[in-house]
Amino acid sequence: MSFLYALPGAVAEGLIWGLMAMGVYISYKILDIADLTVDGSICTGACVCAVMLGAGVPVWLCIIAAFIAGAASGVLTGLLHTALGIPSILAGILTQLILYSVNLCILGGKSLIAIDHRTNNLWVHMSRNPVSIAAMVVIIAVVIICLWMFFYTEVGLTLKSTGDNPDMSRAQGVNVKRNKVVGLAIANGIVALAGAMLAQYKGSANINDGRGAIVIALAAIFIGLSVSMKIKPNFVVSLIGVVGGGIIYYIVYNFVILMGLKTDYLKMLSAIIVAVFLAVPYLKGEYFPKHKKAAAEKNGGEVDA
Repeated sequence: MSFLYALPGAVAEGLIWGLMAMGVYISYKILDIADLTVDGSICTGACVCAVMLGAGVPVWLCIIAAFIAGAASGVLTGLLHTALGIPSILAGILTQLILYSVNLCILGGKSLIAIDHRTNNLWVHMSRNPVSIAAMVVIIAVVIICLWMFFYTEVGLTLKSTGDNPDMSRAQGVNVKRNKVVGLAIANGIVALAGAMLAQYKGSANINDGRGAIVIALAAIFIGLSVSMKIKPNFVVSLIGVVGGGIIYYIVYNFVILMGLKTDYLKMLSAIIVAVFLAVPYLKGEYFPKHKKAAAEKNGGEVDA
């Protein structure tokens, strides 16, 4: 019974983290970049939204500002990687460290700023989960439609090709460096947008809000894609699957808490989930020859002796 009472909250929070996972999906799956900026950019979105709400700025403008701030952090990572030649994973770590100080400045040196849902017309809040769920469904639908329209433009298609085969794209005259910067900006803008919604939902922005966010996003991606790829492997279905993965993750998350698992072990649980989904394809090919042979035949290759 306690689980059923907690279910609407798990779905609402799962939708928020599913939105965040969509941003990570763009960098990780489309651009083929393991971007660790997201642990900082989600917090940046939350901090910008909280501070602006406290100053009496309308909610919609706070959300746009959060998106822009997140996109700027993605541009910084992209420039560190493309203009200065720093490996992408290290560029993300450097930006993440920079954002920690930036986020502290945004919060005025405080570690936490509260948002009063009684004086602000918030779009989502834990005190009204049904409304929050409806609002998040609308926001996610709008984001998916915008991404679908963008990735089927000429720029969007070249961005996809950059992730698939950067050398071939470069040979075809595609500006690979620019595409990486644009892709990381879009990805981190969506992540920061999710951060703004998370701050509203929780009623606060915390300097440590983003810690471990990349692991939660990867868990949502692998859970969602394991289902959506069997239904119909296309871009929109994959995005919906990623959001579904976020919901499933938070339902399981709340279930294990109600079962008595100490919160100290929740980060470890997230890491184990990601490790399992990463390891299963390899273990299938390594220890189950039939799966290995089927995969090789599907790809037109030969099976190793």
